[in-house]
Amino acid sequence: MASQDWMTKDFYAVLGVSKDASAAAIKKAYRTLAKKYHPDRNPDDAAAAEKFKEIGEAYAVLSDEAERKQYDAIRSMAGGGARFQAGGPGSAGSAGGFEDIFSSMFGGQSGNVRFETGGAGAQPDLDDLLRMFGGTPSPTRSGGRPGPFGFGSFGSQSPPQKGSDVLTSAALDLRDAVAGTTAELTADGRTMKVRIPAGVRDGQKIRLRGKGRAGLNGGENGDMVVSISVNKHPVYSIDPVDGTNLRMDLPVTLREAALGATVEVPLLDGTTSKIKIKPGTSSGTVMRLRGKGAATRKKTGDLLVTIQVAVPKRLSKTAKQALEAFDEAMGDTDPRATLMEEAAT
Repeated sequence: MASQDWMTKDFYAVLGVSKDASAAAIKKAYRTLAKKYHPDRNPDDAAAAEKFKEIGEAYAVLSDEAERKQYDAIRSMAGGGARFQAGGPGSAGSAGGFEDIFSSMFGGQSGNVRFETGGAGAQPDLDDLLRMFGGTPSPTRSGGRPGPFGFGSFGSQSPPQKGSDVLTSAALDLRDAVAGTTAELTADGRTMKVRIPAGVRDGQKIRLRGKGRAGLNGGENGDMVVSISVNKHPVYSIDPVDGTNLRMDLPVTLREAALGATVEVPLLDGTTSKIKIKPGTSSGTVMRLRGKGAATRKKTGDLLVTIQVAVPKRLSKTAKQALEAFDEAMGDTDPRATLMEEAAT
C-alpha cells in the first residue's frame, strides 16, 4: 500500500473504532465486520466484496503495532492534506516551516527548498521522511530504495531483512475445518487463495510461510498469520484440546438409558455407526467411537459421544400415570440421599 494512500484513508473509520482503541477492540471490530461482509455470506455482491477488502486493509495496518505507529505518524504529518512544499519567503505552502527544518539540517536556504519526488506538484515521498527522522520505511511501499537526495541508506548497504508478517482471518464451516480447504483471503490489500490444513479449530492461528510482505535487500518474505473461526454446526463440534477429535450429543430415551440399548450414531462423512449403551447409563456419560473423528496427515481422531437422556416436555395422562407407577415401584430410592452429607465435607 502506498504511503500517500495512508494520508487519505481513515482506517479507524473503516473499522468503526476510535483512534485510541485498544488492540483487542480493533480485533473485535474486525472480526465482526469480516463475518458480516465475508464473500461466502454475500455471494455476487460487489459492494460487500469491496467493503471486505477495505476492512482487511485497515486491520492489516492497525493490528501491527509498528505499522500502526507509522500510519498515525503519516496521518499526523499530512495535517489534513498539507503538502511539504515551499514557494519562497513567507509562502503559505510551507506546511509549518518544514523548509526551515530541512535547511537547518542540510545547509539549505530557508524559503527556497522544494521537497519533490516525482515532478512538479508531486506529493512528498513519506518513506524518505521516515528515514530522516529515524523511522523505518514499509517494504511494500518503497522497497528500501534510496531517497531523491541520496540518503536512503546513509552511505552503507543495509543487511537482508525479513519482510513483515501480515494478519488476516478465515471463517470456516466445520466440515471445511475438519477436512481442510482452499480459502480466498484478503490481507494487506492483496487477495490470494491459500490452503488451510485439515484439523484446524476455532481460535487457532496458523502461519503460512512466505505469504507476507516482501523482504528487503534480498531478505526472505514475511509470513501470513491466519486467525481461524469455525462456524457452529447443529450436531458436531471440534474438541478444543485435540483438533482431530469431534464431539456430539446423543439423545436417548429414559428406557434406553435405564435398560440399555444399541443406538445408531450419524457420522460426519454421511455414514453411520452403532454404539452400545449399558443399562443404567446417566446423562453426561461420554462414549468414544475410535477413528471416527477428523483425519489429518499425522493421525485420525475419535468421535466423543455425550449421552443425553431426553426428558419429554409434555406428557399424556397415560404417560404420567405410568411414571407415577414407576416411581412407586422404585420405593424409597432417593438419588440425593447422600448429597447434603457430601456437600458438607
